[in-house]
Amino acid sequence: MRRLLALALCAGWVLGAAAAPVSDTESPSRVEWRGFGTLGLARSSSDQASYVRDLSQPDGSAGNWTGKLDNVLGLQVDARVTEQLEGAFQAVSRYRYDGSYRPEVEWAYAKFNPSPNLSLRAGRLGTEFYMLADSRLVGYSALAVRPSVDYFAGLPFYYVDGIDVQTTHPFADGLIKGKLFTGVSREKLPLADRTWDIGGSRMSGAYLDYLRGSWQWRASYAQLRFKGELPLADLFTALDQAGYSDLSSELGVDGKTSRFFSLGAVYDRGPWQAQLMLSRTLQESAFYQPGWAGYLLAGYRIGEFTPYAGYSWWKTTPQSLSRNPLPLPLNMVVAAAMADSHSDQHTTTLGVRWDFREDMDLKLQWDRVRGTPASIFPVRGELPGWNGDTDVLSMTLDFIF
Repeated sequence: MRRLLALALCAGWVLGAAAAPVSDTESPSRVEWRGFGTLGLARSSSDQASYVRDLSQPDGSAGNWTGKLDNVLGLQVDARVTEQLEGAFQAVSRYRYDGSYRPEVEWAYAKFNPSPNLSLRAGRLGTEFYMLADSRLVGYSALAVRPSVDYFAGLPFYYVDGIDVQTTHPFADGLIKGKLFTGVSREKLPLADRTWDIGGSRMSGAYLDYLRGSWQWRASYAQLRFKGELPLADLFTALDQAGYSDLSSELGVDGKTSRFFSLGAVYDRGPWQAQLMLSRTLQESAFYQPGWAGYLLAGYRIGEFTPYAGYSWWKTTPQSLSRNPLPLPLNMVVAAAMADSHSDQHTTTLGVRWDFREDMDLKLQWDRVRGTPASIFPVRGELPGWNGDTDVLSMTLDFIF
């Protein structure tokens, strides 16, 4: 109740900001309404697993045409009360963990700028420590149909309720920006046929940007300390009853931390656009596997058309338990549970973007995904015949208003 009240107050402040009185020395208050959306269809070639945009989706395309992956509609309100005080509110409808498109508040914050090089925000903040993550739902702002699945699928967290502080300073003919943030997640995620509530899990971190000319670089670190346990009570009960309560502790996530390290670079000048990202994820829980991921994407604009190409990969390493092997059939059950977070695939992407008007674009994209049969973390509902390979054809219409 307190969280909902806080969000309601923040939203009310934003929506009512235009009525706030200002002095003659301050710029007039204003409210700006904006929106964005994507209408898309995608089809994977394999019906042995469901291809998804990221791990927040319970299913996607399994050899069929679907709009679940990319259909998005968002509304954003930006308000400025004074030169130092502003805020934003954003609600988005997209395919969610529960199979619905129920709108969800992604942003709802107040921002205070005590000086030109310092800002503080409080409220609901987007998860943005991965470069470009803050705009990953705005298809029009992206070169490709969707953010790299190999890179972003393992980051299904979209917001935290908390605070951040950012400082900006000139440095070596460019600008250097640093941000610290901390907050609490309120999201839920699909896990097989169950729902995993990570509400109350604390996320914190920092990142450093350097902008110079057509280049922007970022180095970041973030960690998520889980509150609550995986919805695997039957597995943990079986281990406890068999006298392996220590293994329950190793597999559990309650009180454990996931750590995310990333480096990124973006180039945008004239007809050329390029992005290069690399990330490393470490896991304290033996249930989830640590891994590496990265991608390279580049495009060249020719009039209204921008052909682009990319390559991405995602590779995780299985963890071992302190007491292994276990007696059958317990060993098989535990091994299957631990294997569920394995990724070992790479993707080649080819596509073209057509900016047929100022606020709209059409995209056509082909993704060639090649992996191993054991690579089941990036997909949903894999069947025994899954070999890790699929081809995905996607078509989208992106718009802003």
